[in-house]
Amino acid sequence: MHSILVTDFMNHQPTVILHTANIREAVILMLEKKIIGISVVDEQHNLVGYVSEQDCVAQMLNVVFHEEEPSSVQEVMAKNVTTVTPGTTIVELAQTIITSRPKNYPVIDDGKLVGLISRTEVLQALIDNSNDTYHAHD
Repeated sequence: MHSILVTDFMNHQPTVILHTANIREAVILMLEKKIIGISVVDEQHNLVGYVSEQDCVAQMLNVVFHEEEPSSVQEVMAKNVTTVTPGTTIVELAQTIITSRPKNYPVIDDGKLVGLISRTEVLQALIDNSNDTYHAHD
């Protein structure tokens, strides 16, 4: 198996939201982009957290049914985010996914968000690699 890296399969232009946004803004963005979560960044594009659909549901219930002001993204986001680097191998990430909850993994280079890779993209990398291996035996 040749080395396959996160950088070859990641989304190089992930959707982000500023840490100063509120949950309603995050939900609207997720719905517009048809995504299940968003990396939260500061003004210098440093990753500061990640907010998922699941993180937003209870908050939106409070907004809609209790007419509360939407919480800030910072109050709700996960701060201990499992990240990878562009040079992480797909095999290493696949092994992490086996025992880890996240569906998306922000890709960080020197603290800056440079991409996002999902379980789907990891599976694509693995199937592409298995096709190469399978066809090599023909």
